[in-house]
Amino acid sequence: MAEQQLGVLKALDVAKTQLYHFTAIVIAGMGFFTDAYDLFCVSLVTKLLGRLYYFNPLSEKPGSLPPHVAAAVNGVALCGTLAGQLFFGWLGDKLGRKKVYGITLIMMIVCSVASGLSFGNKAKGVMTTLCFFRFWLGFGIGGDYPLSATIMSEYANKKTRGAFIAAVFAMQGVGILAGGFVALAVSSIFDKKFPAPTYAVNRALSTPPQADYIWRIIVMFGALPAALTYYWRMKMPETARYTALVAKNIKQATQDMSKVLQVELEMEERAENIITDPRLNYGLFSKEFAKRHGLPLLGCTSTWFLLDIAFYSQNLFQKDIFSAIGWIPKAATMNGIHEVFMIARAQTLIALCSTVPGYWFTVAFIDIMGRFAIQLMGFFMMTVFMFAIAFPYLFVSFFLYLFTFCDV
Repeated sequence: MAEQQLGVLKALDVAKTQLYHFTAIVIAGMGFFTDAYDLFCVSLVTKLLGRLYYFNPLSEKPGSLPPHVAAAVNGVALCGTLAGQLFFGWLGDKLGRKKVYGITLIMMIVCSVASGLSFGNKAKGVMTTLCFFRFWLGFGIGGDYPLSATIMSEYANKKTRGAFIAAVFAMQGVGILAGGFVALAVSSIFDKKFPAPTYAVNRALSTPPQADYIWRIIVMFGALPAALTYYWRMKMPETARYTALVAKNIKQATQDMSKVLQVELEMEERAENIITDPRLNYGLFSKEFAKRHGLPLLGCTSTWFLLDIAFYSQNLFQKDIFSAIGWIPKAATMNGIHEVFMIARAQTLIALCSTVPGYWFTVAFIDIMGRFAIQLMGFFMMTVFMFAIAFPYLFVSFFLYLFTFCDV
């Protein structure tokens, strides 16, 4: 393959683990951190949105989002993510990882802030604004998500590539955990500053008008980590694999990696002949691509698809599962602010005890156990625990639910 014949790429593959590897993990990982925060923080505040904008004083239960509105609020960002992955994945091969990385980050910053704003103060205007900007937020996430992993894989050496890429993905769990911490902090501050009776005691006063700021702060907070990493992302040089193999600029790739590796790399004299070899240049939809990469690509995409059905649906609808298993009190026994706190506490505990440890277990053992074995173990455990959840075990249902997140 071409990568085995270019000296600059050989140097990357055999390079010792250095500071720049960990710098790349942090910078690329912050993309996954922000992606997870932005996608899942909305599940913390949907019940509050229902109380605020769909309040019915004659109802014995607090206001809740109508099914079609709840589906839109929870799922619109994922629709944007799908479109963004296809568009920015293509654009990343046309313009380069670095340029597109910056575009997606700016889009995420702007749309995170805009999601917390609204046109008017009525339900229709607020929900429309939220869904509109969360779609474009998801569009940016769709570009950031694969590019973060791609950049890390193209910077990593062969020996620890699995652990480095897994570490970037592990920041997704940290982002979910951060969402819980932010919601806990914000709801605690507002609960003390604006005490309110429960819905059962006083329906009208159970959700003070100041609670409207809670969901906006939580949603807009996702712009902060994205903004903080923008400078460092732009300082990263373009990956050598893109510069050499796609842009076909061997000289620039060598110069960039000489700085990164802090070694002097020599320019290959016949590099241009290598990267233009017709046997190594074939299209995505060609027979040669299908022959070489079709089966691994199908296996990877299909398992990822099946995993995401469980992972994303459970994270977005955790609040409903918490209520169903009785882990949070009935809505009428809480005020609107305290309900946010209880949901955030439950999500934080799930992330802290299972999701985050599960990610970092993979980081520690992926290069020891191998990719296939560790994925097989994860799917097996998720299958067992999710199947067990279907049975009415009142005392263990929560712990079975918790264990499913250890294996993502």
